[in-house]
Amino acid sequence: MTYSGAVRVGGPADVHELTDLMISKVAVGPMDNNAYLLRCRATGEQMLIDAANEPRTLLRLIGDDGIASVVTTHRHPDHWQALPEVVAATGARTYAGRYDAEGIEVPTDVPVEDGDTLRVGRVELTARHMVGHTPGSIVLIYDDPHGHPHVFTGDCLFPGGVGNTRKDADAFASLIADVEAKLFDALPDETWIYPGHGKDTTLGDERPHLPEWHERGW
Repeated sequence: MTYSGAVRVGGPADVHELTDLMISKVAVGPMDNNAYLLRCRATGEQMLIDAANEPRTLLRLIGDDGIASVVTTHRHPDHWQALPEVVAATGARTYAGRYDAEGIEVPTDVPVEDGDTLRVGRVELTARHMVGHTPGSIVLIYDDPHGHPHVFTGDCLFPGGVGNTRKDADAFASLIADVEAKLFDALPDETWIYPGHGKDTTLGDERPHLPEWHERGW
């Protein structure tokens, strides 16, 4: 079946099958958060991005193989409500941006710096630090050697704009600068975006709207 990225709370996961990596996307309530399970096709090792809520849903998605790691994209509680239960059940190693780790109640085993490499089996992802939505948000970039890049953006980039900066002009300026420099300027239009809430998009779909985002200030 063709992957669409359109999921709903209480519905099934949607699975994006790449050559080296399988990406399963599921939505959990009550804030319609997305969680992503990454599975290395060569080794079977798994990583979860954002243990947002509904631990039973996430553990069912993870299955009997467990996970080696769980990455929290940023400190906002709606992205880690299930983290205690998931870590307790799986023994997974925890990762989060260095400057957001202090705001996450579950201890972070590995504070992530800008440019760090994270691995799931034989697959490598690059973490980029984005300042504005929170002080230490991170996005994860998988530069697929067999195709285009795939980016897990947390709440930094959505269809239609960057993440909420609460009408703080400096925070917006910081976030959009990071998003432009580290994503739009660095990656091709075909890059697939997996956000922390809602539907997926591509950089090519969003790129024409950057001037509008600058003008409106959010």
